[in-house]
Amino acid sequence: MDIAISLIGGLGLFLFGMNYMGDGLQKAAGNKMKNLLAALTKNNFTGLLVGTLVTAVIQSSSATTVMTIGFVNAGLMNLNQAIGIIMGANIGTTTTALLVSLDITKLATLFVGIGVFVYLSSKKKKIKNIAEVIIGFGILFVGMDLMKSAMEPMKNSSLFIDAMTKFTNPLLGILVGFSMTAILQSSSATTGLLIALSASGGVTLGMAYPVIFGQNIGTCVTAMLSSIGANKTAKRAAVIHLLFNIIGTLIFIIFLSRPIQALVLEIVPSYVPKQIAVAHILFNIINVIILFPFSKYLVRASEIIVKGGNEDDKENVVKYIDQRLLATPPIALTQASKELLRLGRMVQNQFEISSDAFVNKNETSVYEVFEIEKRVNALTKLILEYLVKLDKESLTDDEKDKLVTMMNTLNDLERVGDHADNIAELALYKIENNVSFSESANQEFMEMYDLTNEVFELSLDALSTIDCDDCHMVLNRDKEIDNMFKLLRKNHIDRLNNRICEPNSGVIFLDTISNLERIGDHSSNIAITILEVINKKNKIIL
Repeated sequence: MDIAISLIGGLGLFLFGMNYMGDGLQKAAGNKMKNLLAALTKNNFTGLLVGTLVTAVIQSSSATTVMTIGFVNAGLMNLNQAIGIIMGANIGTTTTALLVSLDITKLATLFVGIGVFVYLSSKKKKIKNIAEVIIGFGILFVGMDLMKSAMEPMKNSSLFIDAMTKFTNPLLGILVGFSMTAILQSSSATTGLLIALSASGGVTLGMAYPVIFGQNIGTCVTAMLSSIGANKTAKRAAVIHLLFNIIGTLIFIIFLSRPIQALVLEIVPSYVPKQIAVAHILFNIINVIILFPFSKYLVRASEIIVKGGNEDDKENVVKYIDQRLLATPPIALTQASKELLRLGRMVQNQFEISSDAFVNKNETSVYEVFEIEKRVNALTKLILEYLVKLDKESLTDDEKDKLVTMMNTLNDLERVGDHADNIAELALYKIENNVSFSESANQEFMEMYDLTNEVFELSLDALSTIDCDDCHMVLNRDKEIDNMFKLLRKNHIDRLNNRICEPNSGVIFLDTISNLERIGDHSSNIAITILEVINKKNKIIL
């Protein structure tokens, strides 16, 4: 029982330290990570390098692969670009094994102490991020030390020794490595356990090597689960990851196992933890060297396995956002802004159709507005949920300001859709009750509609450009809407008094122009929200 408690506790500290260190590195990298990922559009080799570097930073090949599937699903990259990152991720994950194989346990608590002191004493965010890296690094080794201590009594257990010797059977070793990694959702954790076992004298390189093969396949489970619900192209990216590791494992078992073990023993003659780390590195690097030239065939194989076109048959509610992108907040924020602008264009289309329904008594247009309203509400809900999740991630002050702006704008866009829906309902009432407007009333409505639509268009442009001039233009033109609303209301009351218009049309006309005026107000709200962020940023710069 004591061994189990220490082992579980040590593993928990190891995983926490690894994730905490990765988060700190990612925060310290900031927008540089976004710029780095932008380089992926160049070629496969660039993707390979970036995949290696990103995984070395976030300390998880599974996270990098899941992130990549998110990029593919959101249309940020194609399969040919993704395959380089997937292969690079396998190399990048070996840095964890190399780190934990180092015998610096005595310095671990010192790292934690220094990191905590720096974190508490500094007010600068960048320094705090670096301190998190140091703390995570220290905790990682404290966890390793606990695992090693827990494993120490096991080396004298005949039952344990008998069980471990069965690992020399490659298939059993692969199965164990696969199962452990699938359960822990981290090949680094499996490697850490192996190294802890080997440090206690319970595992040799020959026993550990098949487990290394298995853990590389096991790490694919996370990506495969992540691809559920994604489009077919993203599913193919997950399949490529699985094929890459399975084919690499078969190549090593059949042809390279003995030669590579001999090479490892030549490089590191005695210390088993370092032998495991070196074996892990060589396996992944050689696997990439062998299979990288055949990238296009892996893509083709994935297309055979996941049949069908690149797009799903039914239209997706969302186009740009993806839950897997939350791991990279700067990119997730950019994609969310694209989705928000897409929602704005959808609402604008809804508004335009509602005016056709109202002026021309077009019942088909009325029901088209109602259908668009359903899609607008569904997309609004999904964007809001995404932004709430994104708010829980590590964001810079600028990114938080953008997030708040997007949440406020989302509410305004949804309200504009509601007013367009109101106009369609008023149009339906006109049709069902055969209500008619005078020619002057119809002309006035169209004039106010054209101005309102123009202002809403300007607010969407401001949302796209984040430009002060565009925002001020919205505010100025919205004043024209307010003045026109007052004038049109007065004119229509005069027409009713002079019996130019039917009495039952009075309320409908006034309700309709009231909805137009409110759309102008929401357009103005969008511009004001953007200006607040711009002014806050300028004050910080000054």
